[in-house]
Amino acid sequence: MRKTDSFEELVKLDLERYERAGKPEAVYAEGKSVEDILAIAHKVISEGKSTLITRLTRDQMEALKFLDKVEVNERGRIAVVGEKRQEKIGKVAVLCAGTSDTPVAEEAVVTAEYLGLEAIKFYDVGVAGLHRIIEPIRRIREENVDSVIVIAGMEGALPSVIAGIVDVPVIAVPTSVGYGVNLGGISTLFAMLQSCSSGVAVVNIDNGFGAAVFASLISRVKMKTSGKH
Repeated sequence: MRKTDSFEELVKLDLERYERAGKPEAVYAEGKSVEDILAIAHKVISEGKSTLITRLTRDQMEALKFLDKVEVNERGRIAVVGEKRQEKIGKVAVLCAGTSDTPVAEEAVVTAEYLGLEAIKFYDVGVAGLHRIIEPIRRIREENVDSVIVIAGMEGALPSVIAGIVDVPVIAVPTSVGYGVNLGGISTLFAMLQSCSSGVAVVNIDNGFGAAVFASLISRVKMKTSGKH
């Protein structure tokens, strides 16, 4: 009778992905046990590499806290495992409409900083109090950011508003925040895809990680074309 493969034998981490494609290996934690996550973390650290682990459960986060070279962001349910990169490639502004959207925003911020971006955060600046975007817009212009990640639930209007004011790419992230007709973020996703303002790219529902990766690639291309690499 054939023995069952251990998790360590089954997992194949792509620890050279950042060097090859400018994007990190990221481990999606949902569906994995605490033991699986710890095995992955130990492997990454032993190889002298680094990775992100996203969508962690409470038990997984508690277990990771006992490891060296691991930083856990509980609100964003994300952890950086291994040595952080010191390279700085650009800046991104991260805006979220309401405090219920901050878990997705924190996932984006941790990912962006892991990838060498300086992340400037503006939370709870949704369209229900439109005056709140005045200061973020001023800072975005002064800081010369390469892109803006805009995270919102409900009707998803904030990315369109921001894109109508700034002169850099806007990466819109719909969230699953909202009442019944929000349909778990599908209504917000459709609204963002229908943005009247141009220059808006939309990622999947609650995908702060994907938005930050996209932002890092924008900064990386800008850095290369400016001759600063």
